[in-house]
Amino acid sequence: MQVAELAGVSLASTSRALHGTGASPAMVERVRAAAAELGYSPQMMGRSLRMKRTFQVAFAVADIGNPVYTEMLTALHGVLAPHGYRVVVMSTGDSLSSTIDLVRSLDGGFVDGMIISPLRLDDTFVSAVEKAAVPVVVIGRSLAEHGIDSVSTDSAGGIALAVEHLVATGRRRIGFLNGPLDTTPGEARQRGFDAATASPSFGTEVAGTQVADDFTVAAGVAAAHRLLDSAPDAVVAANDLLAIGAIRAAGERGLTVPGDLAVTGMDDTELGRVFQPSLTSVSLGSGRRGRLAAELMLGLLDDDAERGRFLLVGPELMVRESSVDTRRHPTTTDKEDA
Repeated sequence: MQVAELAGVSLASTSRALHGTGASPAMVERVRAAAAELGYSPQMMGRSLRMKRTFQVAFAVADIGNPVYTEMLTALHGVLAPHGYRVVVMSTGDSLSSTIDLVRSLDGGFVDGMIISPLRLDDTFVSAVEKAAVPVVVIGRSLAEHGIDSVSTDSAGGIALAVEHLVATGRRRIGFLNGPLDTTPGEARQRGFDAATASPSFGTEVAGTQVADDFTVAAGVAAAHRLLDSAPDAVVAANDLLAIGAIRAAGERGLTVPGDLAVTGMDDTELGRVFQPSLTSVSLGSGRRGRLAAELMLGLLDDDAERGRFLLVGPELMVRESSVDTRRHPTTTDKEDA
């Protein structure tokens, strides 16, 4: 347990110090100081020791600065906190090996369970989750066939919604700004764009695809400049951060949005909603995915649920100013204005 480790004493000594039985004043002071540093109350500590639980659930993500994960975290906390669980945020980075190492470290007893949203996964990752010392819920690809609880979304279908919207608003040369193709979202969103533009109903030109180094604004600016060389009148971006990068690149070239260039994002983040121009984006239900993952975790922690449950959240297009001037052409699609 973390308090015992920080205080440098055994679990038994920690228990005695908390209950005031057979512990020296110095040990009591050390244990209470460690508990205070970690934010534990004596009541929480006593409950944890009695039940042999930490009452902590890890939330592991590639980039803690991505607003998608912030929305998920808020939802996770809303479900888990009323049941006495804290959420501990951990960063895996974009490395698959570091993600696998983190899952394998769960035998350290520092959390009771983990909710993880990996950028990349393979058979080694799946095997590590199957062998994990505590319950794990994956936000991403369905892993039901492996007996792993997971929550996913149809991001390929979401890209199709964005493409259909741009065609319907009269755009005639559409390009795609994606993140790394060896990631789960990058692969799915590329598949969605290729399928949408191959459809007989597409009827417009494809300005090509540019792949950014990662799913960030800075990477989006660099890749968008390459895409703008092919003169698109619309850009579908694989997430909101890339879309904001595309808008910045357009501005650096003297292009107006949405006048010269329509831009759509994906994830429907708060940042995209307050950006100027406000960002048309495909909502993938970040908050809902977080809530569902937390509910799956509670079932696993209570040991009253079967393993291998899978829940799917559908996409929804939220139309704002970056693809059409909503002040001149009102739309009811954007629920933020409803």
